[in-house]
Amino acid sequence: MSQQKSEQEWQAILSPEQFRVLRQKGTESAFKGEYDKHYEKGVYSCAGCQAPLYTSSHKFKSGCGWPAFFDAIPGAVDQHPDPDGRRIEIVCHACGGHLGHIFKGEGFPTSTDERHCVNSISLKFQSEDAKI
Repeated sequence: MSQQKSEQEWQAILSPEQFRVLRQKGTESAFKGEYDKHYEKGVYSCAGCQAPLYTSSHKFKSGCGWPAFFDAIPGAVDQHPDPDGRRIEIVCHACGGHLGHIFKGEGFPTSTDERHCVNSISLKFQSEDAKI
């Protein structure tokens, strides 16, 4: 992780809800996030540090209530066993911000049979059309 900041520094740059999810490992409500049903072409980056995490080509409709991706940009996301012992937490490799969880073996018709269940508030989207 290259972007080490104090909790006070994170609070100064993140909204209270972003801080709760990204830094305190919270979860936003299902079906409420702005990227749940968002399918424009582009890149989803970390809302904390702007590191690119996912491309729209890896996003799919899972019906789970949160944005779902079957893979991340190589090296962008780290995986850790969740303290509950049942899930795998995913965090931004660059800043350690909490993104959500990975679920495996659910039978979705994707190349990885993984679902990266990501909080919308942990992401910022940049459209392909917006690139300079």
